[in-house]
Amino acid sequence: MSIVDSILQGCIDMHVHCAPDPFVDRREDALRLAYGARDAGMRAVVLKCHYCPTSLMAYLINEIVGDVQVFGSITLNREIGGLNPYAVEAHARLGAKVVWMPTINSVPDMAKKEEQGISLIDEAGALVAEVRDILDIISSYRIVLATGHISTVEIDALCSEASKMGIKHVITHPLMRSVGSYLSLSKQKELVDKGAIIEHTYVACMPFMERTDPMVLADAIRTIGAEHCILSSDFGQAFNPSAAEGARMMIAAMLRCGLSRSEVEVLVRRNPAKLLDLK
Repeated sequence: MSIVDSILQGCIDMHVHCAPDPFVDRREDALRLAYGARDAGMRAVVLKCHYCPTSLMAYLINEIVGDVQVFGSITLNREIGGLNPYAVEAHARLGAKVVWMPTINSVPDMAKKEEQGISLIDEAGALVAEVRDILDIISSYRIVLATGHISTVEIDALCSEASKMGIKHVITHPLMRSVGSYLSLSKQKELVDKGAIIEHTYVACMPFMERTDPMVLADAIRTIGAEHCILSSDFGQAFNPSAAEGARMMIAAMLRCGLSRSEVEVLVRRNPAKLLDLK
């Protein structure tokens, strides 16, 4: 078995998209994605959708497919009512493991369309009441907070409060320029000092995305420290390979860029397992 396939055994991908999706063509449906992850030897995947919670789908798939764990999540865009504590509570009860702050309806992403996005803060820069309610739920259920595509100011306010509350929080793809907020390495270090985990997504390196040199991700991980990062694929696009192949590609790329086996295992095994409370 190659070193890549060896690391892939037990890999956890915390950011994959699948069908059915109401507005986006996807590479494979959730059932085929789970079978592919299982056949590749992966340990777990977290299903993400910009429009619909995936906790119910994850539950059913776990009843069908064995030897891989599938977790659901909820993304706080307009299709579920935006900053909706009631939806977060319901899906936390159903086993959702990640709450994503707004993505496609975030302030930065909507600004590109010259439209108003969902803001987490008021005019004084304080978190709005709904966000505080959502953080209370996240804390109660010990699930993961992900920043989604929000602005830098919102990230600062959100992560400061999450740190105070002891919430596990992940900074979503900080080096992508097409969505969300691009974060300098110094800003990433500042957030890590507040307890954040930096999530680098390999999809940025793909030809029909941003064509980021994988070395950029590897260098950022070296600078920040693998112990403070995770590596996810963010695959599921119709024009990209399957999610399982995406995991294999990102592992191979990071090894090729000079990260050690132990560093890559921290990125795709140990740190995701800690975030998901897996033994």
